[in-house]
Amino acid sequence: MKQGILMSKSPYAGTNGQWIARNIISGFFTAPVEALPEISVTDVYFTHERGTYMGLYACFLAGSNYLAPVICGFIAEYQGWRWVFYWPSIFVGCAAVFLFFFCEETNYVRHHVDQPVPVRVESSTTSKHSGEHEKSTPADAEAAEVGAVYTKKSYAQKLSLLGPRQEQNTVFRRFWQILYYLSWPVIFYAGFSYGSYLVFFNILNGTASIILGGSPYGFKSSMVGLSYLACCLGVVLGSIFTGRFSDWLTVKLARRNNGVMEAEHRLWPFLACLVLVPASLILWGVGAAHEVHWFGLIVAMCLIAFTNTCGITLSVNYFIDSYRELSGVAMASVILVRNTMSFAIGYGITPWIDNMGYQNCFISAAFIGMACASVFLFMVKFGKTFRERSREKYWKLVQENWEKGMGH
Repeated sequence: MKQGILMSKSPYAGTNGQWIARNIISGFFTAPVEALPEISVTDVYFTHERGTYMGLYACFLAGSNYLAPVICGFIAEYQGWRWVFYWPSIFVGCAAVFLFFFCEETNYVRHHVDQPVPVRVESSTTSKHSGEHEKSTPADAEAAEVGAVYTKKSYAQKLSLLGPRQEQNTVFRRFWQILYYLSWPVIFYAGFSYGSYLVFFNILNGTASIILGGSPYGFKSSMVGLSYLACCLGVVLGSIFTGRFSDWLTVKLARRNNGVMEAEHRLWPFLACLVLVPASLILWGVGAAHEVHWFGLIVAMCLIAFTNTCGITLSVNYFIDSYRELSGVAMASVILVRNTMSFAIGYGITPWIDNMGYQNCFISAAFIGMACASVFLFMVKFGKTFRERSREKYWKLVQENWEKGMGH
């Protein structure tokens, strides 16, 4: 709801300071969408299914970013640019009402039973020599923990804005963990990889109107927006590639590895990005510099969107498969790295193009992109070593989180 109010007031931000303040507040209220959906997927689906559903999530996440310009282009041309902010505000308001009444809070505190109840099972054995049945004797059995009984919430309780409190957990502890996880190579790589592919999207987004709206193409605002349908196609193809295909490839590699699935198996589809990232950036930037046919630029947009979707799905899957029990808080570390990179390129792309021109700018961007994409080969080689080195720290933190009610 706060985001909707901010969107409706955005056209009236008259100074740079007001615009920056608006973005800071907007980021605060929209931040949960960056982490909660990924964690929900890991809670609901098995490892061999996770790629499919994470790919579906990436399809909606990246697809919404590319579908918005399609709609906003027509809104800006026929209703005015202010309505580009008004319509999302109306949509967010309707969504807030829907979520309040139909989206139940899933957070809870698990109560542990201190004294487990031992279970004794009677079993009988047969003598090999006499064939007579011996006396039944108590067999050793593992102690079973009796689960706590929870009272079902009423509908009014489900609508409550106040959830269960966990006294031992403080904001400072969580903030410290977010920064601490950045020292773990796998987590930092996941954020770097995710951020790298988001940078390519920002490069496209920051130059699409300049290139397609300028000479010799002369696209109107609506036509520039319509060109993003190619990106939507790329998102769908990328979701299929990193979803069903990624799951199939992971299972196949696990079978070749004597039935053992390694988290690094998730990274091999990045081979396609190693080729497509530089190719798409060169086609987009160098093609625009040499005024290629507009269809070539549309193909480049499709390929960039494809690699962007791959980056989302594969990076998050690799991180979660590596540190499943810490994925909740550690996801914030991944997002921190990702958003820092995204923020930086947003301010850097315009002077980059102004100082170097389309051709030199995108040739350098292509090789930087290829270097970033190739880092996955380093993680395939050394990722398992990094995970083994962090094993003791990992399980220690998992145990601490369980004791403080942060694990489920």
